[in-house]
Amino acid sequence: MKSKLVLIIIAIIAVGGAFFIGRSTGHKHAATGESSQAAKTLYTCGMHPNVIQDEPGNCPICGMKLTPIKRSTGGTPTAGAGERKLKYYKSTMIPGEVRDTPGKDSMGMDMVPVYEDEAAAADAATISIDPVTIQNMGIRSATVTRGPLRRVIRTVGTIDYNEPALADVTTKFKGWIEKLYVDATGKQVHKGEPLFEIYSPELYSAQTEYLLALRGAPATDPAGRNALLESARLKLKFFDISDEQIAELEKTRQPTKTLRVAAPIDGFVTEKMVVEGMMTEAGMKLYRLADLGLVWVYAEVYEQDLPFIQLGQEALVTLSYLSDRQFRGRVTYIYPTVDEKTRTARVRMEFHNPGYLLKPGMFASVQLRAELEPSALLVPDMAILRSGEKNTVFVALDGGKFDPRTVTLGPRAEDDMYQVLSGLNDGERVVTSGQFMLDSESQLREAIQKMLHPKKPGAAQQVVAEGSASVQKTESPSAAEPHSYVCPMPEHVSIEYQHPGKCPLCAMTLVPVSAATLAKMQPGGKVEHYTCPMPEHSDVKLDKPGKCPKCAMTLIPVMPKPVPPADPHAGHSAAAPVTSPLYTCPMEEHADVVSDKPGQCPKCEMKLVETSQVKHAKLAEDNWRKQHPAPPTESPPQAAVPSPLYTCPMASHAHIVSDKPGKCPECEMKLVETSQVKHAKQAEEHWRKQHPTPTPATATPQHQH
Repeated sequence: MKSKLVLIIIAIIAVGGAFFIGRSTGHKHAATGESSQAAKTLYTCGMHPNVIQDEPGNCPICGMKLTPIKRSTGGTPTAGAGERKLKYYKSTMIPGEVRDTPGKDSMGMDMVPVYEDEAAAADAATISIDPVTIQNMGIRSATVTRGPLRRVIRTVGTIDYNEPALADVTTKFKGWIEKLYVDATGKQVHKGEPLFEIYSPELYSAQTEYLLALRGAPATDPAGRNALLESARLKLKFFDISDEQIAELEKTRQPTKTLRVAAPIDGFVTEKMVVEGMMTEAGMKLYRLADLGLVWVYAEVYEQDLPFIQLGQEALVTLSYLSDRQFRGRVTYIYPTVDEKTRTARVRMEFHNPGYLLKPGMFASVQLRAELEPSALLVPDMAILRSGEKNTVFVALDGGKFDPRTVTLGPRAEDDMYQVLSGLNDGERVVTSGQFMLDSESQLREAIQKMLHPKKPGAAQQVVAEGSASVQKTESPSAAEPHSYVCPMPEHVSIEYQHPGKCPLCAMTLVPVSAATLAKMQPGGKVEHYTCPMPEHSDVKLDKPGKCPKCAMTLIPVMPKPVPPADPHAGHSAAAPVTSPLYTCPMEEHADVVSDKPGQCPKCEMKLVETSQVKHAKLAEDNWRKQHPAPPTESPPQAAVPSPLYTCPMASHAHIVSDKPGKCPECEMKLVETSQVKHAKQAEEHWRKQHPTPTPATATPQHQH
């Protein structure tokens, strides 16, 4: 009985032990399965990062071999603070297809989980790529550096004559060529060397007249003799007879049949139109001489390269038959027109020509080297991704991350570099190869985020429902952004710039203006009316441009004249007011003829015109004041002008003055100190008019009791 009981107890213990052992083993297997599932390696395509699979293979899109995705070495997430929170499941084939539960996508492939930290990284603009993938994509980078902004313009030039060094040989009388000393084109001559001898009856009679005047009796009429002698001498000089030839005539007292004509300059004979025995007419061109010691070189420069051309800039010229040397010259003129067919502008350069190696008619290779800035931020051209709206570069960060940046580019420099105005810093590394793949990844992420987080339709309605105040707050940031930059000088306000900096015409700092402000600004001031440029039609005044109804000439705009500031040291006598309109003679030497009514000038009988139509208007007004002096008056005390005083940069808005900084209420430009503008005196006078000094009260006498 006891032995049977013992056997039963042993059996129970064995069964219980087997149960616990099996349960423990099952837990271990389950843990192992979970860890293996957590440690499962995912594979992606280097060309299509959206392709993610849980097993190796080839990309279903391009057929490339999938590469493993490197996981972080943080270990298996455990419960507590370090546990990763699941956000959703996404499709590896169809971007934007997500679910809250696991399953298969519309193409039948398993959807992969996306955790919150991965989603946050995907939402960021920075792109993270595995080092192996970076190597496979062939990504290369370069450093953003600072250096001189130089540009070398290479073009073809043609060598031509120096136009001021050309001379034509002609005669001022009719004659016949008796003898030729220079009988071939291309011959070199020096100033004073004989070219030919010519016979002319007019010249012979002029010599005879001079000899007769020279032989006249001095006792009869010395004054008349001297006048006749001087007249005969001038006649010979007007025929281009030299002083040496006249002295020879006085010495020999015999007229010569022919006159020897000498070369007027040093040079080469480029044209010869005369032969021996030929009859010539007065003014006929016989020779053309050219001095080749200095030659001109013409070059054609494209429109986009014109900002790099400056007067006085050094130019280098090489010739095909003298490739071992260069000629140095200077840019002396930039022609103001552009060829309509080639879209190029002509640039003229001057070169000294020792040895006459630069021959007119030759082609030459021209190099123009310009340096816009001594130190500028430069980026390689290969790093820039251009689209229709913006320029993008990818900045390489540490840890295999890449940040897309929108940059503003300046002019192109040498060695395929571009100036960077904004968006990059010195020393940053930019991607120069493989950035197209990064750009596709960046655009893909942007498209996914738009599908995952679409704008709610009620958002726009909510903004509208908040009233006009909210709309104004929303639009104010964009309205405050500068539309363009202009020079504060009224003469230069018609030129708009797309970047800040200095005005290239006057070196003043450009000011930002919005589109609304730009629309209010009128270059040159407000147009009062349009009138005819003919002085006799100055009574034509129209509100719109067009043609003059009297002579059909194009009407010109008339701007208001700036009011000259009053002279604070003019004394106690006030200037006489000028009537409007005031009439004067169109001739400047008759500016003293002024009237407040139309009529005719008593000196030349021309019709009087308004002073606004002539250049000597100020002179005529001063003459009016002198002829109509005002009675002396005691000038009131001048009002004190605060320092600093602020006014609008536009001269037409000089009446906008303030003792505090702000904006002009008419054009919304920022007020500047009067010391920065040319119309400072005018602004100060407006301040005195707007803030007159109060007249001191007369003291009341006190009666003594």
